[in-house]
Amino acid sequence: MSGFLSSSIGRKVAMALSAFFLMIFLLQHLAINFLSVISPDLFNEVSHFMGTNPLIQFGLQPILIFGVLFHFVMGFKLELQNKKAQGVAYAKNNGAANSTWVSRNMVFSGLVILGFLVLHFIDFWFPEINTKFINGDWSGTIEGVEGYRYYEELKHKFVSPIRVGAYVIAFVFLMLHLLHGFTSAFQSMGSSASRRKTLQNLGKAYAYIVPIAFIFIAIYHHLNH
Repeated sequence: MSGFLSSSIGRKVAMALSAFFLMIFLLQHLAINFLSVISPDLFNEVSHFMGTNPLIQFGLQPILIFGVLFHFVMGFKLELQNKKAQGVAYAKNNGAANSTWVSRNMVFSGLVILGFLVLHFIDFWFPEINTKFINGDWSGTIEGVEGYRYYEELKHKFVSPIRVGAYVIAFVFLMLHLLHGFTSAFQSMGSSASRRKTLQNLGKAYAYIVPIAFIFIAIYHHLNH
């Protein structure tokens, strides 16, 4: 594995595979969160299942965290590798002549997304870890709330317009990141030129629909808290 990652092609393929994994996770995460708009009760039921299922908590969750860290670390390594190969920073070259702003600033958009993930972990993941693994409460309930607690906690997080604004900005940068990253991942895996237009259209649809849907969820709960 170390030999595979030591080559430029190997790192790009690994980066692409981690990107595919995270894009699939984003769809799954969006589907569950969108239930909070359609049916709070169903959202609570699915959230409780995901939050207490041993396979998800002890198997898939560590893999997801590793995938996120791997993707960002590999992205930064590729950025340093590209700068070293060019001998100059992107800001000083003539990259604008044959590339888009998004493709030249993937690390910048990635850093914004990484900052958002820290906020998201503080908002949701750390409290869950504290409740379940430190306090030992796997009931999914909270005092004073009928049924499961997940919907009430979600609504509470989006009361603040500042937090909602941070989420919106982060998802705009996610959109920019995906606009280049989706097609780039397929190219790294060796997709043919004949399929490039189809992949570009599919990538644009994914890059727009997924972040906009997340933005809608945040604004919806802010307006209906």
